[in-house]
Amino acid sequence: MLNSLLEKLAVVDTFVWGPWTMWFLAGVAVYFTVRSGFFQIAGLSYIARNTLGRLKPGSTTVKGQLMTPVQAAATSLAGTVGMGNMAGVATALSVGGPGAIFWMWLLAFFGMMSKTAEITLGVYYRERGPDGQLRGGPQYTIQRGLGWTPLALLFSTGMLINAVFAASMLQAHTVGRALLASYSLDPYLATSSMAVITAIVVLGGVRRIGRFSERLVPIMTMAYLAGGLVVIAVNFEALPAVLSSIFSHAFSATAGAGGAAGIAVSTAIKQGMARGMLSNEAGMGTAPMVHATAQTCHPFQQGVWGAFEVFFDTILICSITALAILSTGAMAGGESGIELLLVAFAEVFPFSVASIIVSGSIATFCLSTQIGFYVYFETCLVNLVGVRPIRVLRWLYFVPGIVVAGVADVDRLWVVANIAVAAVAIPNLVAMLCLSGVFRTLMRDEISGERAYATANVDDTDPVLRGIGATRRDA
Repeated sequence: MLNSLLEKLAVVDTFVWGPWTMWFLAGVAVYFTVRSGFFQIAGLSYIARNTLGRLKPGSTTVKGQLMTPVQAAATSLAGTVGMGNMAGVATALSVGGPGAIFWMWLLAFFGMMSKTAEITLGVYYRERGPDGQLRGGPQYTIQRGLGWTPLALLFSTGMLINAVFAASMLQAHTVGRALLASYSLDPYLATSSMAVITAIVVLGGVRRIGRFSERLVPIMTMAYLAGGLVVIAVNFEALPAVLSSIFSHAFSATAGAGGAAGIAVSTAIKQGMARGMLSNEAGMGTAPMVHATAQTCHPFQQGVWGAFEVFFDTILICSITALAILSTGAMAGGESGIELLLVAFAEVFPFSVASIIVSGSIATFCLSTQIGFYVYFETCLVNLVGVRPIRVLRWLYFVPGIVVAGVADVDRLWVVANIAVAAVAIPNLVAMLCLSGVFRTLMRDEISGERAYATANVDDTDPVLRGIGATRRDA
């Protein structure tokens, strides 16, 4: 019965993640780039000033249960930087060839503005709950901006399923199986340890999540990037040919790796776009739920962290993975996924060292994803059932990964998470388009210096909808 159900779900997955969905995501990203006047280029100095310029310690002081803007960005990155940056890119290369990386870069460029838009709207439409906690995200944007409660509930339901399957269950399972294969470590011990660490962090509230992410994300990414840069540096002479192959194969068919059949341009486009979208999550509606908990002066000022996140996640981390694999010639062996990345690192490091780098990155990336996704889990749960049941229901988040730890193969369950992602992405994209005028108004308000829609003192009062986007008619 389970096999039959999974086969039916696979058919649904193929439909909801067909070309039309990816082109819809890409189209929205292009639309907001054009609508903003290519702000990721024209406003580069503003973006740098309000992201990198705020990374210095003590640049922001917050009160109460709020994150700093930097902590919100780190927590959002904790949820996106994961297996997709490693195994996902490796799979895109093995299936779509070097040309897939070009399309990944292109979509990331446009996705910088779609993620900026969804975060800006998420901060603007956030609200304070009965427990005093600020919450926001596409479900609040849809409810407050458009009045479409059923669509908001669909988003919360889909994201809740995605959080449980993709983060709580499958991320933990990946770590458990990887450590079992590398070090014969009991997967139940690995997943239980992840659950305990996650619980200790997330039950301390958003401030503790933010502080933990602010420390973990730079350490784990720098460690992985350092290893990748060493691999690239050792094979530096191969880079010109690698870059040439990325651009040339983006527009022409290429021979498949390991003797496989030729890779068509359409396959390269599909793999590159899919990896870009599922890695940086631009347009997926996840990031606004974290950024809505941040103390910020203006919705758009917080929104530009979205552009930074897409650049950091895709242009930087995913590119390091791709260049490390391509520069070593590891694709000739025919491996795919995380095994392909391990082969690339083993070309430069002793196998034991390569295994430590890769398995350590897997463990920390998956842990950070599990912690970051808890914010999405709780936000959606509150939206569906209210605040009071949370104290009991939140414990359900820590159980699935432990339950399936001993099961050898749960990869087919990714199809459930994929369908759930589509169920949240489509409502989010529709809402973004309907409220694009609100985003444009907020952007002009901040850039012009008028700041008529600056956030209120979020420690005392709820941000006020000051006449734009309160209903679909006004949008």
